[in-house]
Formats: sequence, structure tokens, C-alpha cells
Amino acid sequence: MPAHIFRPGIIDALAAAALFGASTPLAKLLVGAVPPVLLAGLLYLGSGVGLLGWWWLRRRLGREVREAALARHDVPWLAGAILAGGVVGPVLLMSGLAHLSAAAVSLMLNLEGVFTASLAWFVFRENFDRRIALGMALIVAGGVVLAWPDEAAGGTSPWTLAIVGACFAWAIDNNLTRKVSAGDPVQIAGLKGLMAGLVNTGIALAMGYPLPAAMATVAAGVVGLLGYGLSLVLFVLALRHLGSARTGAYFSTAPFLGAGLSLLLLRETPGFAFFGAAGLMAAGVWLHVTERHEHSHTHEALAHDHAHVHDEHHQHAHDFSWDGREPHTHFHAHAPLVHSHPHYPDLHHRHAHD
Repeated sequence: MPAHIFRPGIIDALAAAALFGASTPLAKLLVGAVPPVLLAGLLYLGSGVGLLGWWWLRRRLGREVREAALARHDVPWLAGAILAGGVVGPVLLMSGLAHLSAAAVSLMLNLEGVFTASLAWFVFRENFDRRIALGMALIVAGGVVLAWPDEAAGGTSPWTLAIVGACFAWAIDNNLTRKVSAGDPVQIAGLKGLMAGLVNTGIALAMGYPLPAAMATVAAGVVGLLGYGLSLVLFVLALRHLGSARTGAYFSTAPFLGAGLSLLLLRETPGFAFFGAAGLMAAGVWLHVTERHEHSHTHEALAHDHAHVHDEHHQHAHDFSWDGREPHTHFHAHAPLVHSHPHYPDLHHRHAHD
């Protein structure tokens, strides 16, 4: 395994992928007992209540928090992320999941990484190269194979398009969340979960759906806390270090775990298209996780607030008493700097390329 796989952010992205990937077949087990819109709400409520409860308790007990709080200028970005990824995305996913196999849906979720990267490259101007573009092309090809008319793969239907729509909604969410990724990830994920959960649950109740049995409600909350809440905390940390496109690429490993669990837990029998799509998507993900990006680059003057250690990018003095503990959080300024080292488009490497 390449040594750079252990760079900050990569393990966070892979762990986030594992948790989210496992949530798809587990949610499939609940779809029969809970209507899709209501299930989407309960998943996010479990995420929001659990994370914000921990966030509040951490402060109540006087535990030191070394993360920057969200600021007023973060609100529009976070609100857009909640609408796209917390309201639209999960409703579309649960609707499609109610009619398609969990294994097929799990692999189709790879399209989230493709859409995330496309928006990051062409709308938010993150850098990319031919290797990354080829990897995304293979993932797209896998999605096309999987969505081709085939009974075992779920068939081309409105429900297939619902999964594609969910992937696009989450891609918007990912790129907007990147804008606030310097903030406290527990606070970000908790607020997203709570607001999205309240909206979706409110919609479901207004439609006349009754609350499910207590065990189903608790199960949905636990799946949401782990697969949507903790996964999102790790995803935000990855965004901070890797940028949207590359975080989406590493996150593309999620569907393979989800598909594998679907075959084991639900005893689904996929067709040939499933395995062909899996091979194409796996090749695309491999191109991403083996990437190495290094060149001489310029850091412009920058001032911001986030958790940091005093590495080569944080050589600044303090105008307050500091006990030397790291990481710590405070508003700080970066002087212009030119150097060369392996890097990703993190908080300090969002520069243009020739």
C-alpha cells in the first residue's frame, strides 16, 4: 500500500466511506417497515440528535474543543448543503431503494463521486489531471453498465433516475460543505442532521404516515448516527485536507462495501452487469487512491480560523498566552510562501495550475 495513503484526510475519507457504505443495506432492511420519506427523516434525526447531544455534553463537561465555531458567513453555504444533501438527496435515495436491489443501488452511489468531482472542477475550479479524469470516466462507465436495462441490476426506471438524482444532490452538498470545512465537523454534521431530519420527518407526518414501532425508530436512529452522522464528521475532516473532488474519489469505495454487505445480509443475486460495473468502478477508484500530486506552488497571503499545528504552513507568532498544546484554534495570518511538496487542494492549497 502506498505510504501516502496515510496522509491526513485519506483515512478519514475511507472510514467515512465504510460507515456510509454499510448504511445502505441496513437501511434496505428498514424500508419495508418505514416509508421512504419518513425513514430519511429518522436517519437524519438520529444523526443530528446524537451528534448535537455529544457536542453539547462536551461543552457542558468543560472538555476542551480545538475546532473553530461556525461563523455568520458560513450560514448560506451550510443552508444550501442541508437542502440539497439533507432533504432532497435522502428522499430520492430511500424512494429508489424501496424499488431496487440494495447491491445495485450501492454501486450506483459511485456516481456521487463523479458529480462531486465535476462540480469541483468546473464550477469551483479545483485542479485535476488526466489520471483523475480517467478514473472518473471508468466510474461513469460502470454506472452506465449498471443502469442499462437489466432485471438483476434494477432496470432503467424512474427509480434508477431517483438514485442518480440523489447522487447529484449529495455532490452539491459536498461542494458547499467544503466551504465551511474549517469549522467544527461535529457542529456541522449535527446541524445538518437535525435540520434535515426535522424537515423530512415533518413532510412524512404531514403526508399522513404514522411513526413506526419503537424498535424500528431506534434502529433507524442508530443507523443514521453512524452511517450519516459519524460518517459526515469524518467526511468534513477529509474535505478540509483533500478538497471536494479527491474526497469524493476516496469516498467512492463506499458502494463496494455496501454492495458486499447487501449480498451477504439480503442474499441478493446480481447479474453479469453488476460484476462488470464493479470491475470498471474498482479500476477508477484505484487510479484515484494511487495519485501523487507535487509541484512548486505559491501561497498567497491568507487569514482564517481553524484547528492547526505549527507545521511548515503555520509559522506564526501568538499575541496571547499559549501553553504549547496542539492542535489549537485561533484566527491567524499566513505570509506569502513558495515551495514544493506533495499536496492536495486542502485549506491552504487551493491555487491555480498552469
